[in-house]
Amino acid sequence: MEIIDTYSSVRTAYDSSGFSFERWKRYIDTALPGLCSKLVSDAKNAIGTGEFSEDDYLSVLNLPASESDLLEAAHGSFLKATENLDDKIKKCFGRSPDVTVAFYLGLCNGAGWATEYRGKTAILLGIEKILELNWCGVDDMRALIYHELGHAYQKQYGILNRDFEKAEDSFLWQLFTEGIAMCFEQTIVGDPGYWRQDKNGWKEWCENRFEQIKKDFSSDLKTMTPSTQRYFGDWVSYNGRGDVGYYLGGRFVRFILSSCDFDEIIGFDIEKVREMFGKFLREG
Repeated sequence: MEIIDTYSSVRTAYDSSGFSFERWKRYIDTALPGLCSKLVSDAKNAIGTGEFSEDDYLSVLNLPASESDLLEAAHGSFLKATENLDDKIKKCFGRSPDVTVAFYLGLCNGAGWATEYRGKTAILLGIEKILELNWCGVDDMRALIYHELGHAYQKQYGILNRDFEKAEDSFLWQLFTEGIAMCFEQTIVGDPGYWRQDKNGWKEWCENRFEQIKKDFSSDLKTMTPSTQRYFGDWVSYNGRGDVGYYLGGRFVRFILSSCDFDEIIGFDIEKVREMFGKFLREG
């Protein structure tokens, strides 16, 4: 695992008037060589234009310069979340995925972006978006990193991405893979009851409605679409709560772990996942 911390050079992307795109290009070419064109292309696609203009993002891009306390807090959390991280993963799982984790100033490409960089998986932590969302605490930083590492672990040592003809299989697979990432995250934290989403009584609410969530997800699978699914993401709502699919997925994979090893689970095919989901509905 490679950890890249560009905190010490972030301020070189600014001049006396604030964020400078030309200075940023020099900064990124030094900090993460070869990534500039990917970041610029992603920023262009996000606003649907053929050119990048810092004016489209300026209020967010200037946050690292104007919110120094938040920047310091985010960096401190990054250091804590990544301290001895490779060793922690190896202690928990016996091996660690070959990934790059970078704390960097992007072009509003995302607070956490799992992509490819120099031939391997990279988890890019966009400082400007982290500050905008105020995800500067250790729990938020762990969530950004550990969850994506769970996906990277399954991708490298098992099978993460599969193609399905039926939407029902796609959403069941999503439940399964998000559950694997949640359990991976919990294992590194050292608490199987840890849920990063647990704010304003979220965990207790899910626990109290667990059986109903199982039944509803199973029923919804038959007609679920990307626009109607109500389980994955804090922007959708299952009876007034977001991210409920991550809770259900975590409970699902914990159920499987009662009879299978983690490294066996990450190689499951959809037929095995369907079989285990049926058992989960009856016995979980």
